[in-house]
Parts: sequence; structure tokens; C-alpha cells
Amino acid sequence: MAQAPLQQFYIPEEQSVYLLSHHDARKLKDWVALCQEQLSQLGYRDIELIGKGAYGFVFAGSAPIQGATAHYVFKFSRITLPIHLQERLEEEAFMLEQVSHPLIPRLITYQRARGQSILVMERAPGLNLEQVSLREGRLSPRLIIRIAAQLADILMALRREAGPKARPVVHGDIKPSNLVFDSTDESIALIDWGSSVFAQLDAQLQFVGNNVMELMSDNLQQTNARLGDVYFIGEEQLNGGLSSPRFDEQGVAGTLYALASAQSCRFGHRAIPASSLGLPMEFARTLDAMLDPDPHLRRKAGDYFLRAMPRMARAVMLDLPGSVQSPLVPVWGRPAEQEIDTVVYSSRKAFLREANAPETLNDVNDVQLDRYYKQFMQGMGETEKAFLASVSRLGKYPVVGGLAVRWERDGVYIDSSLNLHDPALKPVFIEAVNNMVHLARAIHRQGVFKSCLFNARQTLHLERGSASEPFNCEPGMAISYEMSAVPELEDRTRQHSYFEDGPDPEELLALPASIMQVLRQLNEIHHTGMIIFEALPKHLKIHSYYRLLDPSREDEFRALLVEMLASVSEIEGLGVSGFMKMPYKDTRYFTHLESQPERYYPRDPREYIRKHGQ
Repeated sequence: MAQAPLQQFYIPEEQSVYLLSHHDARKLKDWVALCQEQLSQLGYRDIELIGKGAYGFVFAGSAPIQGATAHYVFKFSRITLPIHLQERLEEEAFMLEQVSHPLIPRLITYQRARGQSILVMERAPGLNLEQVSLREGRLSPRLIIRIAAQLADILMALRREAGPKARPVVHGDIKPSNLVFDSTDESIALIDWGSSVFAQLDAQLQFVGNNVMELMSDNLQQTNARLGDVYFIGEEQLNGGLSSPRFDEQGVAGTLYALASAQSCRFGHRAIPASSLGLPMEFARTLDAMLDPDPHLRRKAGDYFLRAMPRMARAVMLDLPGSVQSPLVPVWGRPAEQEIDTVVYSSRKAFLREANAPETLNDVNDVQLDRYYKQFMQGMGETEKAFLASVSRLGKYPVVGGLAVRWERDGVYIDSSLNLHDPALKPVFIEAVNNMVHLARAIHRQGVFKSCLFNARQTLHLERGSASEPFNCEPGMAISYEMSAVPELEDRTRQHSYFEDGPDPEELLALPASIMQVLRQLNEIHHTGMIIFEALPKHLKIHSYYRLLDPSREDEFRALLVEMLASVSEIEGLGVSGFMKMPYKDTRYFTHLESQPERYYPRDPREYIRKHGQ
């Protein structure tokens, strides 16, 4: 795969280390060890890696200060980056120095050790709100209002002309994972200032400048904004508009909507509006207006949000008794025999794009990277983007299986095999599954979408010297599988096939006849599972999940998997090819539904609790 220029994409989360080649995984481990060693030499202790992205690594550590322990965050830039990108860490330190607010962890120092840039900041206690959202599902309306009031206060502070340059500051990347939540007092802390800049326009969209010469300069013709996470930033920032405090208003709106709806993006607001989430009516309607396609209405709602939030936050709110959701498609629970590191691979996405949208992903053949490109969702409607993000969110849970969604004129047909390996997470996982179904119902197209969820820890890696050599298996390499203790119901009329819907036009790898023959033979044995071959110039990844449902045919099943692995040396070309088989057909049908119905927080929560019981 050709290396895409780094500026063109933004990675909101790291790739699973289990999908890296042996060489890249080794390099990563060595690099992490080196950073930890440098921090130890500087006198810090309890050092742990807490995050990584396109530009660097983030560690946590502590140090004794006047008898107490102070907790810090350390950011390292990747030394493999071009110098101008490494220097962004120094710019981040400079921007963080300009802001002062109790909900923003302070800059401690910026230093260079052996040519390596290190940014040291205070560490905010708690978990980031994306982690909280995945663990808790939809946050309670009371907590959403509490978080919203704090965000409004931060936005007001950033709008005030600050620092030596006396200009408003734009954070540029407000999203749940950049907000650390302390459950002891329900306070938040805004972190990660890597996308922050001085605003070019003020909140009224007038140029910000200290003198006439500055206003006449060319700098105001092009944006200084940085690309934040494409799942949360607003239209103006995504399309390269001049930076203004309105960018952060959009980040806040997307964040609050995502937390209230248990999604990992802002795009679902048409199918699942804020007015359907049980929030107070005034707040819900304000949030919907902040996410509206009309920029004038967005700005008006943003002003109202900042003006009215202190008053809305004073309303008496109680946590209401929750109701357990039933899954709209089946969800199976199976305790894991080993740790699961889920990765989602989705194919047949092209029909979700508008007819004339430019195709920008033909050269991307990496199972996990395609969803990180800015261009990845261009040409899609908001709800289509939200649907894809909802499928990705399923992969944040320990789950394996598959999903096939078919849109017809009369509605939506969904086949699924979702096996969750942590029963404690079932209620929040069901919430995520139901969101996916709601979003699918709001899409009006015809086509098929398929998705496989596999455990990256079971991915097999084969290396070769060059693209002209064959891939060869290491001794002892095997495709793993689980086995049902007893035969599971087999009704031949309901058997799902590997070959439903024909070959996928988006998968560029043609498998050799020997592997296709094995797949045809496997298709006759009652099992569920998937296999994906991902061929890169020097690296072949085989992702799989298999569960045999007919124990009497285990010897035959195992022999076919051995035969398939022996045939990988015949694979030619680059790209991805995948096949999926459900345990049986259990298609669920849903009518189209444009938008979920309105549902608001009760006017009298005490009366509501009295009626519905705690």
C-alpha cells in the first residue's frame, strides 16, 4: 500500500497492535520502552502508555513534590515524522500556555531530551468520556446537563481574548475522548491541544486583528485551522473555513449529542434526534438546532446555548429509573476463553455514497485504516456516515461474528450473528446494536452491506521478501476455531451460504481456485464464521473467526482449514477478499423509519419516579 501523506488523514484511535506486522510491532515495543526509559532517567515513576495516534505517544507518570505525589501526562512526538510535524508539539505547548481555566489541565513544561520532544502536563483524574460512554451507554439526562454547563463555561473562557496575543483560542478537537471525567465530583477536564490555534474570526465572524496591517495580510485568506476528528468537527472546520470559536461550539454539540445517544459520532442526529433521547425539551431543541444543516440557525442556537446554559443547569434533575432495552436483532452471550481484541471489517460500502461522489479509497487495502481517512466518508449522507460509525462502535466491545444488512424498497432486512464475550456489557451493547438498527431504518437506498467482527489476536501474519515472492506458512501455524459442545439445530432450508450476493466489487483480491474449492466444501458443513485474506506487498494477514456447530464433522472441518492454509502460497495480487457464513438464516425485517419519535425528560421528575418506581 502506498504511504498516504500524513497531513491528509487524522487517526482518532490507534490500530490494534495485533494487526501490525512482526517488524512494525517490534519497532513499536522498542520505541515505547525507549520513551519509558527516558522518563525514568528524568526522575518520573509509575510510567504507563495511555494512548497513541498518528503523531505520537502519550504516557502517564508521577513524581514526588513536597511530600505529595503529583500526576503528569507526557506526550512524545514520533521521531520518524517530518520536522515540521514534530514541531507541532512545541506549538501545542505554546497554545496550552495561553489558556487558564480550572477545567483545563496546566502545562508543566516542554523539553527536548536527546533530540526527542516531550510535552509535560498535569494529569486530570478519571476516565475519558468515550470510555465512560462505552461502559455506561447513554448517559443520564441529569449528567448530560451537568457536563453541558461545564463545556459552556470553557467555551466562554476561550472566547475571551487571552494570552499575549489577546485573541480568542480555538481548541479545534472537542470530542468525548478529549474530555476526562472525574466521577467523584462529576467534573470534566478538556485535554489534547494539538489542534488548537488563535481564532482568525471572532464569534460574530468578524476578522480578529490587532492592527490594520495585520488585517490586510494574506494570512486571513487561508485558514490556520487544523483538522480535528472528522466524527465530531462541524462543516466549517471540515471544509477548511477560517478558524473561529464556532468550531468549538460544533465540537461541543457533537460531543453532547454522542454522549446522550450512546454513539461515537455526531452524524446520527437526523435519524435519532436529540428530541428523542429523554432530555429536557429546551435543551434537546437547542442541541438539535446546533446540529442543523442551516449555518444561521446553528449560530443562533450556539448563542442561545451559551446564554441559557447556566439557567438550564440550575433546574432540579434526578436520575430516573432506567428501562432495559430488548435487542432488535439477536445478541448472544458467550464468556470468553481468551481476551478479545475486536476489529470490524466492512465491505460493500460503495452504494452508501452518492452516485457521483469521487472514489478516493481504491488504493487503501488495509482492513482497519480505511475508516481513518478524511475522504472515507465524503459523498455520504449524514445518516449513512452515522450507520457506518455505529457498526465501528460495535467493534469497541469484545464481540465476534457478522452482520448483513439488505435495503429494499419495502424496508430493511438484517441477518446477524453477534457473540458478546462479556455478559456484564450486554445492556450497553444492546443499546449500540439498537442504534445501528434505528440508523439503518432511516436510510433509503437499495443495496447490501456486510460486516465481519473478528478477534485480532487470532490474526495470522505471513511475511515475504518482496511482492514477487509467494507467501509461505510457518511450521505449526493453524486457523483456530471454537466448537459447539452439542450439535446445534440444522435446517438445510435455513442455511446461510458463503456465496450469498456474489463476489464483492469492492474487494480487490482474487483468491486462487484451490482456496475457493475449500470454501465450497466448508460451506456444506454446519458452522458459523468468517475468513478475510488481506494481501500487502510484504505481508499477508489472515483474519478469521470459526465456530463448528456439528461436532461429528470436526476431523473433516479441521482438515479443510489445514488445506486452505497450505494454499496461501498460490495467492497473487494485492487487496482484500473476505467470506462470511451465519449459523442459519434468521432474517429480521424492519420498515423504514425516518426519525425516532419525540421523548423528553418529565416536567416533574419526582412525580415520575413515584409513578414508575425506583
